Amino acid sequence: MAEDQPLSSPQRIDKWLFFARISKSRTLAQEQIQSGLVQINGKVVKQPSAVVRLGDRLEIALPRRDLILKVLGPGSRRGPYEEARLLYEDLTPPETERPPLTALEQAQRLPGSGRPTKRERRQLDRLLDSDD
Repeated sequence: MAEDQPLSSPQRIDKWLFFARISKSRTLAQEQIQSGLVQINGKVVKQPSAVVRLGDRLEIALPRRDLILKVLGPGSRRGPYEEARLLYEDLTPPETERPPLTALEQAQRLPGSGRPTKRERRQLDRLLDSDD
């Protein structure tokens, strides 16, 4: 944390997410916020200029997981992970253990997705050739 910044000074939520290494860039943080994926103290925030203060509870919906964080301080720069980790306390409950997928479950795909089979390709060729 910067020495010129008081411990409890408010900070824009997009900057804080970037400094805390929750988002890879401020632009991505702004998109997350505008999409309604970020809540401060239980209220959905849609403005990247919303302020976050010491003690605020953030709920962030990420693509692979949801985070619940308590703000411990403002950030002054995007530093290494060890430095960013000091900006928040992770209150996210541990994920429940999922049973591993079997080989058959991993190999399945939806019908019609992916490349056509040889039979489907021949049918398409016949359909397209009949239009001539």
